[in-house]
Amino acid sequence: MNIISNATRQVILDTETTGMNQGSGPVYQGHRIIEIGCVEVINRRLTGRTYHQYINPQQAIDEEAIAVHGITNERVANEPVFAQIAGEFAAFIDGAEIVAHNASFDVSFIDHEFRLLTPQGPVVKDICQILDSLEIAKFLHPGQKNNLDALCKRYHIDNSRRDYHGALLDAEILADVYLVMTGGQTKFNLSLDGESNGGEAGGIIRLNSARAALKVISASADELSMHEQRLDLVGKKSGKCIWRD
Repeated sequence: MNIISNATRQVILDTETTGMNQGSGPVYQGHRIIEIGCVEVINRRLTGRTYHQYINPQQAIDEEAIAVHGITNERVANEPVFAQIAGEFAAFIDGAEIVAHNASFDVSFIDHEFRLLTPQGPVVKDICQILDSLEIAKFLHPGQKNNLDALCKRYHIDNSRRDYHGALLDAEILADVYLVMTGGQTKFNLSLDGESNGGEAGGIIRLNSARAALKVISASADELSMHEQRLDLVGKKSGKCIWRD
C-alpha cells in the first residue's frame, strides 16, 4: 500500500451527525450532518486555511450522538441548513484530495446531503479524490487500535482538548496524525516495523514561512578543476565514468 499521496492539495475532513453508525447504516436511517470541519494541506504543509460550519439538520439529534459530540438541538437550531452552505463547501473541497478517518462514513453522509439537493447531481468522488487514513493506520499497525485517540497516543500528538468529538478539532488533530503517520514533516522512520518507531515521531516540525533563504555555496574554479581530474582518474581506472554519462 502506498501511504504517501501524490496529491498537491489535500483537505483533512471530519463531520458530526445526528446519529451513530448502527445497523444498516446511519444514512439509511435518515440521519443528517450537523457539523463539518476541514483543514487545508498543500504539499504536505498546513496552510492555516480551514472550513468550519454548524448545520441545522431540520430534525432531532439522537441522545447517543449528543453524548459523543456534545452538539445539542438548541446549538444548531439557528444555523443554516445544508442547502445554504452546499455551494461554499463544495468550492472548498473541489479538486482536492479528501483525507478522512473511516472516510466511507463521512463521504456517505456528504453524498446523502448532496443527493437530497440534486438527486442526479455530483457526489464527492466526482469533485475530489478520497483517501481513508484509517486504512493507512490499519496497514501500518495491523491488529491494533487505530481510532484517532489511539493514534494520538502512538504518535505523541496532543489531543488533550478533545473532551468531545468536534469536527474542526478532530480535523486538526487528524491532520497532525496523518502527516506524522505518513512520514510528513518529521524525521524519517526507516524501520520495517510500523509500530516500533511510531512513538519516536516527536510531533510535527512546522517551519516558519518568514525564515531566511538557505545559503547556496557553489564550487570554486579550483574545486571544479579538481573534480574533473578525479573523474578522469575514475574513467582511466574503470574504463568508464558513469558520472559523465
